[in-house]
Amino acid sequence: MSDQIELASPPFDSVSSVRFSPTSPSHLLVSSWDTTVRFYDIATNEQKSKYDHRAAVLACCFSDATHGYSGGLDTSVRELDLESEKINHLGQHSDAISSMNYSRDQNVLITGSWDRTVRFWDPRASNQQQSSHDLPERVYNMDLVNHILVVAMASRLFHIYDIRKMDSPAQTRESSLKFMTRALACMSDGQGYATGSVEGRIAVEYFDPSPQAQEKKYAFKCHRQTIDDVDHVWPVNALAFHPIYNTFASAGSDGTVSIWDHKSKKRLRQYPKYHSPVPSIAFNCDGTKLAVGVSYTWEEGEEGAKTAERPAVFVKNIGEEVKPKGWTG
Repeated sequence: MSDQIELASPPFDSVSSVRFSPTSPSHLLVSSWDTTVRFYDIATNEQKSKYDHRAAVLACCFSDATHGYSGGLDTSVRELDLESEKINHLGQHSDAISSMNYSRDQNVLITGSWDRTVRFWDPRASNQQQSSHDLPERVYNMDLVNHILVVAMASRLFHIYDIRKMDSPAQTRESSLKFMTRALACMSDGQGYATGSVEGRIAVEYFDPSPQAQEKKYAFKCHRQTIDDVDHVWPVNALAFHPIYNTFASAGSDGTVSIWDHKSKKRLRQYPKYHSPVPSIAFNCDGTKLAVGVSYTWEEGEEGAKTAERPAVFVKNIGEEVKPKGWTG
């Protein structure tokens, strides 16, 4: 498949997160259950550096071209210097760190944890943990667009915050989907977000609480297949919005990645199936590439692990298929 490359030296265990640099279209971080974060240059297909942790890493992100962050089961918040390859410990949560985002406007790292807090960190300050905010449930996913932070929690709860005033959420919502939230991504245009559940469904939501805006929200079935008259349903593991066209990609445990236009409510493309589930996807900053983490996600337990393929990370070249119909730009 010449429209994509497979990265050399992938992680040895399941991929937890793939994240691109906000400024360099060819720089990628990959966190893994093998207790590492790996930093790749996809233009040359080389692993530039590797950062070891004490337990599985669940989340990573960039702040700028030369700094990354990571967190996971060992509860430590780490800053990764991508040039010197040094690791700086910023502090701890009291349980696993499940997600993280960096606000370039506010220059803060935001981490979410199973300890039911969201915490703000400033790596340059002497007191690096700036604040901690209690939540009613464990944090499963977070995403950030402009000043809006969406936090997806256990019990299908959602909090929407303005990160400039974190004393209370701007909105609290319950998921439109009946099953556990597995995926979350904010729209590139800042109008709303999409969520995916373990039961093969995606919901498209809008921030504006007015009835007119709320009328536009909808949900649909996906990542399903009928095999020999039996309906198979897979989790939606990851979602990512295109930075220019605001269409979005979804990835599932069925090993497929699809592109959707939520305005026309249509699927624009389904890419050829991968050999294993897809736990994480990300578009790069100029929207020309899609990173696809491919690895076993334990739906079949120990039995499935015995026959699972080795984890892989693919980088797809993105073409016209991500453009909405009638795009004028």
